[in-house]
Formats: sequence, structure tokens, C-alpha cells
Amino acid sequence: MKAVVITENKDLVWTDVPDPQLSDGEVLIEVHAAGVNRADLMQRAGQYPPPPGCPEWPGLEVSGVIKELSPLAKAESDWREGDRVCTLLAGGGYAQYAAVHHSLLMPIPKGLSMVDAAALPEAFATAYLNLFMEGEAQAGDVLLMHAGTSGLASVIIPLAKAFGLRVITSVRSAKRVRAIAHLPADVIIDTSCESVPERLRIEQEKGYPVNVAIDCLGGEMMGECLPYVAHGCRWIMIAAMAGDMTAVNLRTVYLKNIRIIGSTLRNKPLPVKAQILAKLTKEIWPKVESGAVRPTIYRTLPIAEAQAAHALLDSGQHVGKVVLIVKGDQ
Repeated sequence: MKAVVITENKDLVWTDVPDPQLSDGEVLIEVHAAGVNRADLMQRAGQYPPPPGCPEWPGLEVSGVIKELSPLAKAESDWREGDRVCTLLAGGGYAQYAAVHHSLLMPIPKGLSMVDAAALPEAFATAYLNLFMEGEAQAGDVLLMHAGTSGLASVIIPLAKAFGLRVITSVRSAKRVRAIAHLPADVIIDTSCESVPERLRIEQEKGYPVNVAIDCLGGEMMGECLPYVAHGCRWIMIAAMAGDMTAVNLRTVYLKNIRIIGSTLRNKPLPVKAQILAKLTKEIWPKVESGAVRPTIYRTLPIAEAQAAHALLDSGQHVGKVVLIVKGDQ
């Protein structure tokens, strides 16, 4: 089969690789589309290696059709050859075929294309994990989600609103404010002309301190924002795109009982991932099918142009998800 391989020069090349070999409990997916995530860029840069035993090529989420099931997968599940599915991977999605444990398969929500479905698993699983499991979000809570134009924010913002949260997000320009006007955020902070900590102070004075923060930026802003969060705030670190270092007033942390939580989906054990995806199918897919929550697709590109897709994410121009087309019929 073919896959996108990372060369020694960090280029992405669509080339021949060995076919996947199924282990007990796994199924073989013929990949139709693959979602592109910032973690893929980090892996390419050598900052986020795949777990042991995973393919070396990137790709954390795909949609496609089941081509083969191992005997154990047939015995333990109701999946059959020909079923249309989307799935979360630990790696190896930029390829014609991918092997994955049957417990990580999800049906494609009714009414969604293969492209739409490829944009679901990583963002929705990350959203569910951090919003509801780590963040313990409830109706009436206030959520802070930075990077409002990201693919993850395009999922988390409507998902949080669908469950009754108030949402504050931030972007870097007035143009980006307009670009996410379709998302139901209650407050959009334009950081080119407004300070995030200052706006959080104003929101706190209005009675809307932050209960849950999903932070992909880190850096100095994290420490600057903590004084304006609610008592018992759950501050969840999922990345540090603005820098690994920050200054935190520890008195603020313990007096407000703030919980600072580090969270990564990729290295979670298989049973935990399976639990998350089962909850997505049961609790979130009906909202996707009703149209209450949908992925925002910014652009699709052929799989052979994966390097251009990475350049697009790296530029920060995207608003929503970028998806690679592997097989033509979507």
C-alpha cells in the first residue's frame, strides 16, 4: 500500500510501505479520508513520537470502510466487512489502509460524508475527554477555549453550547473574529486590541468567572489569567503553542482550589479511549445527526499533498479542520 512517510529532511512523501498486519481484535480499514491535526506537525518535527508499535507515518483519525476483521474482532463485535466507520488512531492514518482495535470504531453519523466523518474522531474525543471527563463541565459553567479558529475549537464551542455552557474564546485579529462569527461563542476576544486577562477580569466582575479552561497555548498568558477564574476552576493543559514556561502565583492556585490538569489523548490506554468513543457514539452522535454540532471543514486536499496541508495548519490561516482525501468517492 501507499502511505505518507516522513523523510530524514522532514518532508512528507506519498510512497510504498508494507501492508498492515492485523493483531488479535483488530480490523483493517480501507481509508477514504484522514483528518489533519497539529499533533501530526509535532510528530513530523520530532516533538511527538508515535507510541511503540505504531506505524511511523502520521494520522490520528480516519474514515473508511472495513475490509477485514481478525477472528477475535468478529467474535467480540458486531462489525462486519463493508461497514462505514470512522476511528481514532494512535498513528498511521495517512495511508490507504489502517489497522485498529475494533473497540475504537464508531459508525459514521447519518447524513455525514467520509470527509465530514474524518474530521470527527480526534477533535470530538479530545473535546469530550477534556470538557466532560477532565473538566467535569456542567450546564451554567463558563468555558475558556483559546485559539477560536482551530479545528478543535470549531467542535468544542458548539458542543459546550449544546450542553448549556457559556463560552469565551480568543483569536488574533478582527478578521478571525469575523471568520468564527458562525460559532455560538458568547464572548470572542480579539487579542490584537484586547487583553485576555483584562477581559476575564471584566467577565468575573459581571458574574461569569471561568469554571473550565481548555488551554492549548500555555505561555505567560496562563499565569496571567488564573487570578480571574472561579473557585474550583479546572484548568486543562492540552498543548503549549505559546510557550512551555509560565509564572503562576501558587497562592492563587491553593486559595481558589484551582486544579491544573495535564491531558493527552494519544497515550491513553485502549480501554479509556474505547470508553470515550462509546460515549461519543451514545451521547454526541445524536447531536451531530440533528445538526446541533457539526465539524467545520476548512479545506480538503489530496493525500499526496499532505505537506501543503501541514503548511496550511502551520500558517494559522485555517478556520476549522483540514482533511486529506485518500479515496475518491466521498
